[in-house]
Amino acid sequence: MRERSLLFILRQNKALGSKISSNLSGWLNPTSGISTQTSEQYRLLSSLAKLAPLSRRSITRSFLNYGFRSFHQLNHKGYRSPFRHYSTAPSTVAETKEGLKSLVTAGPRAQKMIGIWLFTSAAWVFSMVVLGGVTRLTRSGLSMTDWKFTGGLPPLSDEEWMVEFEKYKQSPEYNRVNRGMTIEDFKFIYWMEYAHRMWGRALGIMFALPFSYFLRKGYITVRLGLRLSGLFALGAGQGLIGWWMVKSGLEEPPSEYAIPRVSPYRLAAHLTSAFAIYCGLFWTGLSVVMPEPPAESLAWVHGAAKVKRLAIPVGILVGITAISGAFVAGNDAGHAFNTFPKMGDNWIPDDVFSMKPLIRNFFENTATVQLDHRILATATLASISGLWWATRKLDLHPAIRSLIGSTMGMAALQVTLGISTLLSYVPVSLGTAHQAGALTLLTLMILLNHTVRRPSPSLLKSLPALTKTV
Repeated sequence: MRERSLLFILRQNKALGSKISSNLSGWLNPTSGISTQTSEQYRLLSSLAKLAPLSRRSITRSFLNYGFRSFHQLNHKGYRSPFRHYSTAPSTVAETKEGLKSLVTAGPRAQKMIGIWLFTSAAWVFSMVVLGGVTRLTRSGLSMTDWKFTGGLPPLSDEEWMVEFEKYKQSPEYNRVNRGMTIEDFKFIYWMEYAHRMWGRALGIMFALPFSYFLRKGYITVRLGLRLSGLFALGAGQGLIGWWMVKSGLEEPPSEYAIPRVSPYRLAAHLTSAFAIYCGLFWTGLSVVMPEPPAESLAWVHGAAKVKRLAIPVGILVGITAISGAFVAGNDAGHAFNTFPKMGDNWIPDDVFSMKPLIRNFFENTATVQLDHRILATATLASISGLWWATRKLDLHPAIRSLIGSTMGMAALQVTLGISTLLSYVPVSLGTAHQAGALTLLTLMILLNHTVRRPSPSLLKSLPALTKTV
């Protein structure tokens, strides 16, 4: 009752606080100046004066401490004061700014703009990978026999088309695979390759212009700037890697019976570089828009740490499986054994170890390359299933649990697409969907690994042990 009475007196007499410091001696004397106060007011003021020595600073400090204790007691008695949250908010924000180094310096609006730009760039790379798969499946990659830094204009007249067609007629692919091709058929594969190259150059412009703008505005920190500069350099080198790959397909094969095609090693390097650019852009975009992982209790943080120990190796396995698909495409291994689960009449073909050098056997032998990809795909599905099974009883944030379920479903869909592509003799539609599915599965693993990372020390200090349930 004392706290409530004190608050009532303070509301009724707004000048009481100033009178305490200036006229304290008079108020403490019942015969001087206190006659206008009630006996209850006098009793409370007397008890308040006993809390500290009779100095202005001591009285003020005692008064504030007394008030804070009153609010604390009221809060613990069930009264949910709005000051409960606001009292700790400033210190929490300050700790977050001190414990977590943001990648963006200009506030939430700049953070949103840069996040949209990075995710758009990542989606553009995704479309580049899909378009590259279509170019590969339609055998359009060797239609352009030269390379220009700017790309140049496409043929616009019949004479220009004939010039390009004559260049293509000098290539091994035309002489051994497409002899007798019409000019209309050539235009189709030329446009496919031209679109793929120009789409990549457009990505460079789309990335460079906003990057320059954000740098000029000062929105980007040094750490983010260095990371994005590295990704831009890798993207610029991707064009050179692509031409290095195409050039290998324009050389005469060592045997007259060999089909002209690009080197599987260079194809794998080209695809790996594209995957690295995509993963870097997507991870950086997540780091910009989500500096802290979703965490509302220490129990969820501990659960996420257990998931992380499993998610990292599973994510690496998903990446290795995707890259092994480049060797399947580079060796045309998808057309070799179009049966499942057996490869032909056997579980393991007889010519799996037909090549003597072990490295060449694993990366150039058609039977071995397809068998490796099957084993890796099965292991990927099994590992993701194991991840789901091992984490089903953990105390996890709902977002993490949803991601694990989505990854499990995508892995099953990807294996189904792979089997369907194989049994259908690799049609363009299913082959493209299978390649897009591989990158989608990798995207989910990146998102999962980013979500289960450890929070900053400042956030950990502010978390309760258990999640509050309403």
